[in-house]
Amino acid sequence: MAFIHEVLQEPSYGWKNADGELSKPTPKQIFSEFFSRLNVFKDKKNWLSFMSWGMVLFLAPFLFLFVFKYFSVTGLIIAFVYSMMVMGTHGTIWYHRYCTHGAFKFRNNFWRFFTQNLTLKIIPEEIYAISHHVHHALSDTPGDPYNAQGGFLYCFLADANHQPVNRNLDEKGYNRCLTLMKHTGVTCNTYAQYKKWGSVANPFHMVLGVVANWAFWFTVFYLLGGPGLACAIFGAAGFWAVGVRTFNYEGHGKGEDKRRDGIDHNRKDMSVNQLWPGIVAGEWHNNHHLYPKSARSGFKPHQVDSAWYYIKFMSMIGAVSHYHDSKKQFYKDYIKEPVKVSVASKPVFCPTTGKQIFATEVI
Repeated sequence: MAFIHEVLQEPSYGWKNADGELSKPTPKQIFSEFFSRLNVFKDKKNWLSFMSWGMVLFLAPFLFLFVFKYFSVTGLIIAFVYSMMVMGTHGTIWYHRYCTHGAFKFRNNFWRFFTQNLTLKIIPEEIYAISHHVHHALSDTPGDPYNAQGGFLYCFLADANHQPVNRNLDEKGYNRCLTLMKHTGVTCNTYAQYKKWGSVANPFHMVLGVVANWAFWFTVFYLLGGPGLACAIFGAAGFWAVGVRTFNYEGHGKGEDKRRDGIDHNRKDMSVNQLWPGIVAGEWHNNHHLYPKSARSGFKPHQVDSAWYYIKFMSMIGAVSHYHDSKKQFYKDYIKEPVKVSVASKPVFCPTTGKQIFATEVI
């Protein structure tokens, strides 16, 4: 079996049914799988999924504190901008275009670390990056970890149910996982450690990194605006962490073909360009599926791409040493040049007036 088909841990209900079609589990099956995969008491190899959702639960009290104790209109605006635009754009820059697709390269490790920790760290790189390679290879087919045809819950709980790395890879397969992660700066397990923990990421370094990141940003926000600002931003980050789990369901038409002529040029899968994710996070998803390794996906004039602006700026100051930009290729492949029309005048005789006039003709 090809590596891409076995790199993720198959759920108990399987990727395919007996007919080779997508296995569509019931909500009961999905929730059963979800809670089984979070149970660290049953199996410590569940630690990464447990940590991923544990961070969301840990942030929930900050949201309640902001709403019921520190609420202000200013805080609400800051929370909205931070969650929708800052967190969204950072997710596109770091997890999507860098960790998964390597669309650009940093000059050195400092700038990589700077970008990685530019916002609150919530999503483990391993859960996102490795599974996203599978998503592109198997988009909207059985084995796609967030196949929208499986339904909303299938996608919403995919980070626990479908995205973790297979715990039974041989050493060759595990080493291939390492090649997908080594550029991210994540401290990786040895093969022996992987067999013990069931993950590529080293648990000690992962937990330490999150604690340090959160401590730093809480201190910064507290010093800037007291507990009200800190609670507003931490609560907003938790809100984003839940909301972002809905994206792939909507970004692939909710399991239906919602592609539009002249807007969604990629016809190999059901991805669609959406206005809101594009504006707030630079995520023009159909464009991205056309050119996944491009550091820019907002190709057309109206397609705002905040993630690209950051990458371009970092390139201008020397922090990014190289990037791929597929805009010219997009226009060459999918946008036809308008037909040029030349207009010329020639003298003709007007029978009504008996005079010579000039008429135009298209050449």
